[in-house]
Amino acid sequence: MKIAIVTPYYGLVGGAEAFVSELCQRLAAHKGFQLHVFANKWHKGDAPIVFHKIPILIFPRLLRPISFAYFVQKKIQAGSYSLIHSHDRIFKMDLLTMHGIPHKTWIKEARRKHMSLFDRSMAWVEAKGLNQHMPMVLPVSTLVKDELLKIYDIPESKIRVVHPGISPHRFGVLNPESCRHEIRQRHRFSSSDVVVLFVGMNFEIKRLELVLEGLAKSVAQENGKSNFKLLVVGKGKKKRYLAMARDLGIADRVVFAGVTHRIEKYYLASDIFAMPSVFDTFGIAVLEAMAAGLPIIITRKVGAKDLIEPGIHGFVLPENPSAFDLSQKLAFLMNKENRMKMGENGRQVALRYTWDKTADEVADIYHHLAGCRTP
Repeated sequence: MKIAIVTPYYGLVGGAEAFVSELCQRLAAHKGFQLHVFANKWHKGDAPIVFHKIPILIFPRLLRPISFAYFVQKKIQAGSYSLIHSHDRIFKMDLLTMHGIPHKTWIKEARRKHMSLFDRSMAWVEAKGLNQHMPMVLPVSTLVKDELLKIYDIPESKIRVVHPGISPHRFGVLNPESCRHEIRQRHRFSSSDVVVLFVGMNFEIKRLELVLEGLAKSVAQENGKSNFKLLVVGKGKKKRYLAMARDLGIADRVVFAGVTHRIEKYYLASDIFAMPSVFDTFGIAVLEAMAAGLPIIITRKVGAKDLIEPGIHGFVLPENPSAFDLSQKLAFLMNKENRMKMGENGRQVALRYTWDKTADEVADIYHHLAGCRTP
């Protein structure tokens, strides 16, 4: 089968970009699939994939989603493909992996902003693709599925949740004790510190402020004797959040490590993973943290909650949690035995969600859809 894969950016930084490249590398290894990726920018891997350059009109900004969808359609029409699998909003496709929620919902409820002309054009392309040529829709979580069904009338037979995966060997090749020693020495943590890890490229959406407040409340409850520390990995408004930490009296307990390409070492060096996001359609970092054996603290608005049984693998906080809610969970996880038990339970779950499993699921869907088309 000759499959057209559509994504603006392939193999670059980002959750959706990682999903597409990990999936395609494995699908390309399947017998019977010839993959053609239609993208504006890409970073090639070793897989035998054909790439096609798709232009995007940068100015005015409102033309970006429309121009990408238009040029993709023109380019694909020039060839002959068994299936079109898009990972972005375009006019016509056979499958759509939905990495986000409906754009109107994202802007109004998650970002709490007014729709700009760019946002309106994005929502228009999305609606055109889903309403006029109903594709098979593959949301990355039940959370995404539920939000889609609030806006679009998608038949149950046309929607199927397909979760992202991880590559377990990324952790298997590392020595946990060596990583723990290296990272803790680098950031001046002691072996007895209980390190809470926060990972994100958008500190506001991931709710770093709440993590700081929860940590401060937990420290206060222990009269300052708590050995909690916070390790922040990623990119955001560092000065703003460092000022918050100072105001809360915990600046000496917070380290901003910046962006790293060896995130596995940071998971293995930590004790707890906290990401109480305002909205996160899945959160691959959650699955990675589970694979490293960390107990998880997230909210109901994080799609990875599909994999977490509260009290067994970690905690799922309410949609709008308080600092007290978070501090209570941290207090429970201060106990090493509780952390280790939850972390191991989560690790066993994470090992079942591999990129190979995701690729097999998608391959089965390809075969099913192609079979339905056979006269």
